[in-house]
Amino acid sequence: MAAELEAKKKNWIEDTRSYLGDIRSEMKRVTWPNRDRVQSTTLVVIVSVFIFATYFKVVDTVIEKTVVNVETRLIGK
Repeated sequence: MAAELEAKKKNWIEDTRSYLGDIRSEMKRVTWPNRDRVQSTTLVVIVSVFIFATYFKVVDTVIEKTVVNVETRLIGK
């Protein structure tokens, strides 16, 4: 029983080392973007976020006004 646990422990350590070695190998093959590419895509993301935020704020305001208007007409206040 103890020998079996020791074998599993050793196997786990070897598997972890192999996995980390595979990660290192894969990371060396990654093509990383240059600084200009990162800056341009970051700008696109930031501008897109603000456009969508504005759009959703407008839609939310329209829906809110519509619901309040309908509620006011139904209740009669």
